[in-house]
Amino acid sequence: MTAAACPFCAIAAGDAPASVIHDDGKVLAFMDLRQAVPGHVLVVPRKHVPDLYALDDGEAAGVMQVAVRVARALREAYHVPGLNLWQSNGEAGGQEVLHFHLHVHPRRPGDGLLRVYPQGSPPCTGAEELEAMARSLRSRLQS
Repeated sequence: MTAAACPFCAIAAGDAPASVIHDDGKVLAFMDLRQAVPGHVLVVPRKHVPDLYALDDGEAAGVMQVAVRVARALREAYHVPGLNLWQSNGEAGGQEVLHFHLHVHPRRPGDGLLRVYPQGSPPCTGAEELEAMARSLRSRLQS
């Protein structure tokens, strides 16, 4: 998706309507049109960034800082006992709009949203397999 065809870029440019709750010139937060739960907010960089992998460190920090502020505002305004941050990348991850966005979902018991492990708890992974995965990731984080 190009920036010209991106619905979030259209919102950022003022060409599409949105109920904006935050705009600092770099990060926007606005009410999701498809309210999965009441208070569902999207936090996006103003700049077209297709996914998490393309965010630079400053953009990532800015989005997360705004998400924390939004989470606190949701807790204060709606007295919700929980909250999820949800972010998807690529088709396999369920990303529908190819502009990085972070969903902020206020949560209530029994709201039916986001069963992370639909089959119950996943089986435990053995210590050797966990350590092999950790070694692989550590080596990539050092570069």
